[in-house]
Amino acid sequence: MRDTGIGIAPDDLERVFEKFYRTPDGARFAHGTGLGLSIARSIVVLHGGRLTAESDGRNGTTMTLELPVGTTSDNE
Repeated sequence: MRDTGIGIAPDDLERVFEKFYRTPDGARFAHGTGLGLSIARSIVVLHGGRLTAESDGRNGTTMTLELPVGTTSDNE
């Protein structure tokens, strides 16, 4: 998914997944606690996937979610 927001500086791309981390620009323009992406990544990792962010720091951000395919649960 790609948004058209203010972007995330390259140095902050991995840090946005840390609990309570807010980029300096993000803290000025958006409300929140800095927990959303940390929680989202934790859930994705628990399911064997990856959640990554890409941005040039000026023109929006692309979030990529990858989940494994072809696994079965114990209930099937």
